[in-house]
Amino acid sequence: AAKQPDSGVKLQLPSPIVTRRTRTLSTNQIALSNPQVMGKIKSFCRAKGHGFVTPLDGTVDIFVHISDVEGEYIPREGDEVRYRLCPIPPKREKMQATHMQIINF
Repeated sequence: AAKQPDSGVKLQLPSPIVTRRTRTLSTNQIALSNPQVMGKIKSFCRAKGHGFVTPLDGTVDIFVHISDVEGEYIPREGDEVRYRLCPIPPKREKMQATHMQIINF
């Protein structure tokens, strides 16, 4: 394999590495102004870092990304969760779960 030339530029990773998505202030305010919703994890792919929540009221399944899960645990199918809804940019036509807490696993 050919050796890549060294540009002399050293890359620095942030410490600690940021694992949460940063949202604009307005998007975060929208999420925090929405009430908390209860649901159950329908599916979650650890490898891809995302899955879906089925709200307890039976409405349409909601997308969730690992960066929106609070705490150290990764959701599993059947876990009961509490979350807030936030529109998915850029079109803001669909919703996603944010500020998710696993309450019963």
